Formats: sequence, structure tokens, C-alpha cells
Amino acid sequence: MTDIYKCGSQASYAGPEEWFTGRVRIDPLFSAKEPARASAGSVTFEPGARTAWHTHPLGQTLIVTAGFGYVQTWGEPAREIRAGDVVWIPPHEKHWHGASDNTALTHIAIQESLEGKVVDWLEQVSDEQYGLKS
Repeated sequence: MTDIYKCGSQASYAGPEEWFTGRVRIDPLFSAKEPARASAGSVTFEPGARTAWHTHPLGQTLIVTAGFGYVQTWGEPAREIRAGDVVWIPPHEKHWHGASDNTALTHIAIQESLEGKVVDWLEQVSDEQYGLKS
């Protein structure tokens, strides 16, 4: 049977401090139902907010819906992302993403589960690392 996830039927929640720096709101969109593996959420980062470094076992797609921010892969310079951009992050690629220092960012994050896991959280992005993004 087809499911419809009604707007407002799933509660928003604050991004946990161990996974994010700054104010982040997560709005769940959908979870995988067997045999599917994909899940998604809309994530809003206030200015200066960002994820910790992390990886995804099967990669991640970000669809930027509002604002301006950055995505950075370990060992590479940060790249600008804006509303309308779509970002593909390959499996096991260590990265972070978040808002610019003066503009909020919202994206839809889509990832697939492998053996029940969608993400491996690593260390926080330091203020120094974030400041070197440009």
C-alpha cells in the first residue's frame, strides 16, 4: 500500500551536539521500509552551524533547498553550495557540510542503510578548520 507522510506528522528535533556545531534543526521526511534502504531528512543549519566530520557506507545525496553554505571532503578545499545545487558524496568519503558564517542553509539529505547503519560520525569540525574553508 502507498504511504503518504503528511506534512507536520513527524516532529522536528534539534541536531545533537555530538554530531553538529551550532543550531541545527532536523525534519524527518521518510525512513526506509524493507526491502528499500533509503531515508531522508530536511536539515536546516543556522549561520555558522555545521556537521561533524562523517562518512556514509553507501554515500549521500544533498539537495540544497535554501541558503548558502559549504561541503568539504577531507584533504580538499571546501566548496560552495547554494539553493538548487545537488551534491553526491561517495561511500566512505570523510566530509562535513553546513551553513556559511552569515547565511543559513537548508538541504534534503538522502542516504541508504547498510546493515542498519547510514552514517559513521567522527570528530567535530574545529573552528579553525571551518575558518579555512575559503
